[in-house]
Amino acid sequence: MQLRDGLALACSALLSRPLRSLLTLLGVAIGIAAVALLTSIGEGLRGYVQDNFAQFGSRNVSIRPGMIRTSGLGGLLSSVRPLTVADADALRRLPHVEAVVPIIQGNGDIQFAARSRNTGVLGCGYQMAQAWRFKLALGQFLPAARDGRSPPYVVLGHRLRLELFGEANPLGELVRVGGTRFRVIGVMERKGQLLGFDVDDIAYIPVDWAQSLFNRNGLAKINVVFGTGTHSVLLSESIRRLLIERHGTEDFSLTTQDDMLRSLDRILASLTVAVGALGGISLLVGAVGILTIMTTSVAERTAEIGLLRAIGASPRQVLGLFLAEALLLSLLGGGLGLLLLGLLLGGLHLGLPGLPLSLQPLFLLLALLLAGLIGILAGLAPARRAARMHPVAALRSD
Repeated sequence: MQLRDGLALACSALLSRPLRSLLTLLGVAIGIAAVALLTSIGEGLRGYVQDNFAQFGSRNVSIRPGMIRTSGLGGLLSSVRPLTVADADALRRLPHVEAVVPIIQGNGDIQFAARSRNTGVLGCGYQMAQAWRFKLALGQFLPAARDGRSPPYVVLGHRLRLELFGEANPLGELVRVGGTRFRVIGVMERKGQLLGFDVDDIAYIPVDWAQSLFNRNGLAKINVVFGTGTHSVLLSESIRRLLIERHGTEDFSLTTQDDMLRSLDRILASLTVAVGALGGISLLVGAVGILTIMTTSVAERTAEIGLLRAIGASPRQVLGLFLAEALLLSLLGGGLGLLLLGLLLGGLHLGLPGLPLSLQPLFLLLALLLAGLIGILAGLAPARRAARMHPVAALRSD
């Protein structure tokens, strides 16, 4: 029996039961579409988070107050001492440090004339725009402190400016932030969402004014941006030594941008595998469908198998014939699944344009290969059963 004849027999067998074949195809198609879609969502989320972190630069060390230690009884002991603006000023004097950003976060009422908005307020250092690669649409960013005290200036986010001033120029105007008057000296360029936060709806004020506004003694954290002449590990050690010298003990936590990216990458990679495994349950259902239809097909075509053997077909050719049917069934299901995937992605793009999706050609190829593998594995047992039939016994069964 030639290859062309075998393929023709396999196609005719599938077309002879079109409804049954179509239902089996749908089982595989839904499984392939589910795996590819969930995987693309996981990869899209992974890329989205990495891109957002990359906007802040890769040479970044974050310092937070407090260090968690494990006690001998298995409990957690927390040592917390505030980080201060003086600590941030001392860090600027370290070699290779390009920018230091002390940060205090909170919420407050921003008022101008009769307009008021409750939104985020970020107390930060004068190097924040440089360190975080933020650009200004109007004016300038917060200046450095003079004589130990920063002037009461504020920089508005893009959306906050529109809410308070519309299209009017806000530079030089006085606004109230938490009841305190600040003069507007700048407006940030539109930035959008970063890691789920709307940075366009924030008022940026000097960190020392934020301490008074929110009645805080210490900083929420300090970000240190360093140059290319050193490594994050070396700079972290320099920061650790300096702060221990100032505080007398290690009562702070250091996290580099590389550490955060590695941790997030591990978490999101695990998430991608998990959602892909959930979609694999649908593939398992499709495999059961192929196994069922092939087992039924072998039982219904026993006489045909006997006839093929009687006219000279070898057991290997019979095995190949039924494996070809299963493979063809699964590959057609995989192709239908990719078509279904395209429709789903189009619908998601229209309905949820902000949903991060990353569909890579390699995933599509792997989906088709996975469909073919499922077809072979599901059809192997029925095909072996057909190949082992005795021709005389098979002919008598009709």
